[in-house]
Amino acid sequence: MTDMTQAGWIWLAKGAGAVAGSAISLAYILPKHRRDAAIRFAVGVVCGIIFGGATGLKLAEQLGLTAKLGPAEIMLMGAAAASLCAWSAIGLLLRYFHTRAIERGAGRVRVSESQEQKGL
Repeated sequence: MTDMTQAGWIWLAKGAGAVAGSAISLAYILPKHRRDAAIRFAVGVVCGIIFGGATGLKLAEQLGLTAKLGPAEIMLMGAAAASLCAWSAIGLLLRYFHTRAIERGAGRVRVSESQEQKGL
């Protein structure tokens, strides 16, 4: 285990950060069902692994920690932050599209009501 390469440590840090961020997101907003919890956890882990690198670099740059932290620590921080924020971002997008769908549905009801009044 001590013969792990630098890339291996970075991937391990990404995975650990993604799992930690997903677990925290489950704790602060409790899901209603097991399925919701599993989906939220999976989305958090995937987003943490995919976006962890870029998020970690940006956070380290913004906080002035680039020279003080190693690559594995930056990846750990980024993966945890990305997976923690993933569910909130998806929730905002879902709320936006749901609202738009309701508005479109209400518009269709009004059109069909006016057509019924005209005898169409």
